[in-house]
Amino acid sequence: MLKMSTLFLRTLRDDPADAEVASHRLLVRAGYVRRIAAGIYSWLPLGYITLRNIERVIREEMDAAGFQEVHFPALLPREAYETTNRWTEYGPDLFRLQDRRGADYLLGPTHEEMFTLMVKGEYSSYKDLPLSLYQIQTKYRDETRPRSGIIRGREFVMKDSYSFDLTDEGLAISYKKHRDAYIKTFDRLGMKYNIVSAMSGAMGGSQSEEFLAPCPTGEDTYVLCESCGFAANVEAMRTGASAVDANNTPAMQVVETPNTPTIETLVAVLNERYGSGFTGSDTLKNVLLVADGKNISVLVPGDREVDLKRLQANLPGVQDVRLFDDSDFTKNPQLVKGYVGPQAAQEFGLVLYADPTVATGSAWVTGANKVGQHALNVVSGRDFHVDGYVEAAEIRQGDACPECASPVVIDRAIEIGHIFQLGRKYAQALDLTVLDSDGKPRVVTMGSYGIGVSRAVAAIAEQNHDELGLSWPMEIAPAKVHIVATGKEDKPFDVALDLGLALEKAGVSVMLDDRRDASPGVKFKDAELIGVPIIVVVGKGLIEGKVEIRIRRTGERSEVLFENALGTILNHM
Repeated sequence: MLKMSTLFLRTLRDDPADAEVASHRLLVRAGYVRRIAAGIYSWLPLGYITLRNIERVIREEMDAAGFQEVHFPALLPREAYETTNRWTEYGPDLFRLQDRRGADYLLGPTHEEMFTLMVKGEYSSYKDLPLSLYQIQTKYRDETRPRSGIIRGREFVMKDSYSFDLTDEGLAISYKKHRDAYIKTFDRLGMKYNIVSAMSGAMGGSQSEEFLAPCPTGEDTYVLCESCGFAANVEAMRTGASAVDANNTPAMQVVETPNTPTIETLVAVLNERYGSGFTGSDTLKNVLLVADGKNISVLVPGDREVDLKRLQANLPGVQDVRLFDDSDFTKNPQLVKGYVGPQAAQEFGLVLYADPTVATGSAWVTGANKVGQHALNVVSGRDFHVDGYVEAAEIRQGDACPECASPVVIDRAIEIGHIFQLGRKYAQALDLTVLDSDGKPRVVTMGSYGIGVSRAVAAIAEQNHDELGLSWPMEIAPAKVHIVATGKEDKPFDVALDLGLALEKAGVSVMLDDRRDASPGVKFKDAELIGVPIIVVVGKGLIEGKVEIRIRRTGERSEVLFENALGTILNHM
């Protein structure tokens, strides 16, 4: 029983100064976590119990699905990550260090290499497969900007699991088993979530899906079609336009457009000088970027921005993308800021990409590569040729669903799980093979499946709070019942303790506010802030032999006879 008279807990009345989202604010105020440094948090007793409850649910569902738990160190040698090239690919996000002998190590951001080598060391026959292993362990990533409390930290707890199969068909079965286990897990955790198509990114592989918890302050943006049920992360959203016939489009014409460095000023001058009806969607925006040190141009309709996160996810192998800055224009004087057009991209040394909406045969108004001049009737495939198409334009509410063409809605969410069909990327790199039925070596195919355990604490808090505080689902709350004893006499405290012991005997976890020096008002505020699902008040009502039962989530209150309290509480479980 958690007795608040001795519990290591201090609640706060004021929000922390660095709190950006509700979960950060409330988890600190309610005494669940404390900041140690940017992106690094310690867990106090209530927080750690909640974290372990989430781990318990995950373990139960992983074990029920037939997966086996292992555990790796967080401190790992460089060699395996060098073999897969991720020592370099991870870039500055990787925590690197050396031991006293100068040997290179890293703090594990993820453990594909270790799982692969573990199976390689133990198994050698197709008869050993399929196999699924998992661990729950602390990970480390040197985030550029840690934020939102424990939602995006530099140290975090993750469940990662990996499946090993001989064939692609076997991988598909293992993938579905993990997907089903995730659904059961998140249902038990009381979370609202959507399963959306996603990009595999640096992880590689084919099929990839994210489990997203809708939240207004979430970092991830996804699209949802309410007509056909299509759902995808914006990075995985597919757009496009059919090629059009440009035979009737007049020849390209360069016109004077003074003082028009922006789309808005350009449209105004076009309508004033060259006929009405021009809009931003008629113009072609040339966005200059540096991708892994190379100058590239990305073409999007003028009424859209380039979504850098979406662009990078769709540029395979690219690690770093940034917009051109003034120094880049200084180094490349042939690129006229505000007036760049794709007509001379190759001449200027640019790799030219276009969003799929810039279809072959489509005509645009775009820069003429001279100050104060633009070109009309610039046709894709006639007046310029792209080196490749890449999904890059921002997605908007109302864009067409790629499945049924109905308007999509856009929402924000927190990523709580991600599943991949990795394929043979890591098995090939680390030579994980088994002998098949003919005695021939076959490269194993793998799946990768992650759940953000510590992030789930924050995501659940984001979805379960009100103006008073947290409101935990029953399965993961630090206690299921919070008994508040009030008054100056001994009887309410004795009765509260007896009720708590009876509940514990019935298998119900209990928090007992047995503090003698705290006022009823302070106790009630703490109970609402901490967010245990059922609050029982033992106080003045004992004169009539009654206690008050409050349901935290709904605010429902009722008075029951003390002898009926145990049964009533159990009925609410």
